Amino acid sequence: MTEAAASTPFEILLSYERAAQAHVAGAAEAAEAPGLWRGIGFRIGERHLVSAIAEVSEILNMPQLTAIPGTKPWLLGVANVRGNLVAVVDLRGFMEGSRTPIGDRSRVLVARQPGGAVGLLVDEVLGQRSFTDENTALVETVAEDRYGRFVTRRYDLDGAAWGVFSMAALVKTPEFSQAAA
Repeated sequence: MTEAAASTPFEILLSYERAAQAHVAGAAEAAEAPGLWRGIGFRIGERHLVSAIAEVSEILNMPQLTAIPGTKPWLLGVANVRGNLVAVVDLRGFMEGSRTPIGDRSRVLVARQPGGAVGLLVDEVLGQRSFTDENTALVETVAEDRYGRFVTRRYDLDGAAWGVFSMAALVKTPEFSQAAA
């Protein structure tokens, strides 16, 4: 039954319901162009990074934290996020050894990991970014420092180098899991 053929309000609603049931959730995202990759862009200092959308479950303003005694300085504490405890890590502190200055643009990216969630404090979230194969740079030029363990490839977009940062690799690292001082 088409909308034009429907004559009563009930028949019109029934046709809308059938159309909604026939729609497959996520079909628009699955029909993307080959070679297209999307992620959540963020900044640590002058470094532009991007993580897969599936790795970031939530983006928060800096929550109120409860400090945990006897931990490394990069573990800032735990936050109560809608009844769930989330450990909040200063990503710059972990990666570079220096603290992230907390300001109006600071955000916490929540990443799921086995046993719960972890929040990663970053300088700024730059929103969703889309990359194509033409934006890819050579892997050898990705990262020459500690970031190289977690940056799998790099995209060049609008004059900026965006390192693809693997949160999954980060949370599996033994030194990340061992936050006791």
